[in-house]
Amino acid sequence: MHDDRFIHDPAQALDPLGEVERLNDEGIKKNRAKVGSARPSSLLYTYGPGSIMDLPNFTVMPAGLDDWERIWARRDGVPEIKAPRLREVVRMMLGTTDVQLRPHPWQPKRSNRSAEGDDLGVPSRIFPQWMRCTGCDMLGGLAQFEYTNTHPFRPDLAIFEHVGCPGRRGEKRQKQTSGKKSRRPAVPARYLLVCEQGHLDEFPYDHWVHHWQACPEAERPVLKMTDRTAGKGASATIQCAACQARRPMNEAQNDRRKLPGCRGRHPHLDAFEDNECGLETRLMLVGASNLWFPATQSIIVMPETKDEQATSRADDVRTALGEDLADAATWPKSALRRLLGSQGIDLSGDSDDELDALLVAAAQPVVTVERQAERLRDWDPVDLLVPEWIYLQKDPLGPGHRDEASGLVLSWRDRDAHLPKKITRVLAVEKLRKVNALVGFTRVDDMDRAGDLPSRLVPLTRKRPKWTVATEDRGEGIFLQLDEAAVADWEGHVLKSRLWAAHRDANRRNFWRRFSETAKSVEPDSRLKPPRYWLVHTLAHVIIREAAMTCGYGAASLSERLYAWPAAEGRPPSAGLLICTTASDSDGTLGGLVQLSQPERLAELVNGALYRAERCSSDPICANRTPRDNEDFLHGAACHCCAMASETSCERANRFLDRRFLLDLPCGEGLGFFDHVS
Repeated sequence: MHDDRFIHDPAQALDPLGEVERLNDEGIKKNRAKVGSARPSSLLYTYGPGSIMDLPNFTVMPAGLDDWERIWARRDGVPEIKAPRLREVVRMMLGTTDVQLRPHPWQPKRSNRSAEGDDLGVPSRIFPQWMRCTGCDMLGGLAQFEYTNTHPFRPDLAIFEHVGCPGRRGEKRQKQTSGKKSRRPAVPARYLLVCEQGHLDEFPYDHWVHHWQACPEAERPVLKMTDRTAGKGASATIQCAACQARRPMNEAQNDRRKLPGCRGRHPHLDAFEDNECGLETRLMLVGASNLWFPATQSIIVMPETKDEQATSRADDVRTALGEDLADAATWPKSALRRLLGSQGIDLSGDSDDELDALLVAAAQPVVTVERQAERLRDWDPVDLLVPEWIYLQKDPLGPGHRDEASGLVLSWRDRDAHLPKKITRVLAVEKLRKVNALVGFTRVDDMDRAGDLPSRLVPLTRKRPKWTVATEDRGEGIFLQLDEAAVADWEGHVLKSRLWAAHRDANRRNFWRRFSETAKSVEPDSRLKPPRYWLVHTLAHVIIREAAMTCGYGAASLSERLYAWPAAEGRPPSAGLLICTTASDSDGTLGGLVQLSQPERLAELVNGALYRAERCSSDPICANRTPRDNEDFLHGAACHCCAMASETSCERANRFLDRRFLLDLPCGEGLGFFDHVS
């Protein structure tokens, strides 16, 4: 990814804080830069770069990471989140030789009215910039409205207003006593154009109403957007006040051939693709759920092996020294130690010879961009989970065994006699650290619906990225491991069943109907999770539902991490799950979930979950749900009454669930893994 791929005007650089300072120096009553706030998790999964965030009075789009550099430049140092395994995967997916994981530009305040962190924030652009007056329906650009944001502690009051609004009937709306001009709020015009390659553009209302011709009466005619049937799709009508031309928006919704071709615009980068896209566009509303899908990767940070530690330290030194790496060997060791220490690299335990060896390792050739692309083609997301599974197979050295580097705290738990025998191992994960990184996003299709993910991924920067945004959460959890021999035997039986054949056929129909046109080269069966995944996934959901009743956390605050894959070259088989809850503040969570790992309480929890899974208020319809004929749903005996979970809990959007794989239900072909629970 290079700058010459995009057409961009550096003179239009986004610098909200610099603009505020300029206005202040000129003695102008300043409009403040801060317009809202959000949690780090929402800025990663819901409102990341390229998305549209709905504020009380208008909408904004977080800018690409290039524009964040001006925010970080206001500080002496840039914090970094340490997660070497995740960093390696992010480096591969971004196609770069090196990359850092950085948190959002934020600093906590001692009080609501203190000034700490006022120079930090996520830079954003007003988007879309076509707005409609709520008083007279005038449709125009930002320049036709007045922006006000002067209250230092109420960014929610930031607003665009139409000054001198005449109202819908044409009469001046003025207070006779004050003589002030009427001011009416303006709201975003909600229609956009989007293409499958992730480009996004504003709707060309002026060209649309005149059928792509110039207005015969005025060079810059006044437009109006009237809408009397809100909530019924593209129901607005665009009208030209000069020539009285009218055109409804539902024409654009019903016939994509009437829309212009894609111009290749990336508004979050303030740039256009060098080669015009030209794909067919589609109409989309500002709040559409398929406008922005984040592409993220996450890990539970586990202790590193000695080789991983050496590689990680070499990467840190190479990044810290940058272009000075070649000359660093000639520097005085004391100066080198001070410099690297200021970058957070601890060398207190290293001798001079070990420091020289570290510099040699850092100077080794890095993996080329071409090699990164080759690795990505062969990469399986399961590879990110394998080190976690392998480490969780090791028994803790004692109660509350803590690894200082990763922050992971594990305790062994004995099995209660009443715990189902096919659950062979239990660990209490008293403390864990989860790191999540954003690598890009898609539009129209979610990332797992596009077979050619590297080409469909919308970039976060105009140039090859040196870092990406990440979040760091701390929490707790319970790890359960199933008997591998029992799972393998059960899985072989399921693969021969009529139920599995029905699920496999439904997956193929689902793939061909709903996947991106660019995913035709992908084999549908490669996207179908194996039976053991369905088993572990369904078990995780019923346990989450049961645990929410007693652990003190809502079901939406609990999440799953599933380890379920058969043996393959380079990785052992797995069948287990981690139910966890995390929080983004430094203290993490309070221990309510991990308390359920006590032997008696865990047996009661699991047995209660399985007992409830035997029955559903939608039975017998739910218990017998099997995709047939033309149906393509990716679940069986599972619904929101019995096994489905919130989107914050489930890693697969409630796909690949079936209670018949947990327990023998009526008409379930005897495929239940667990025995009957009384």
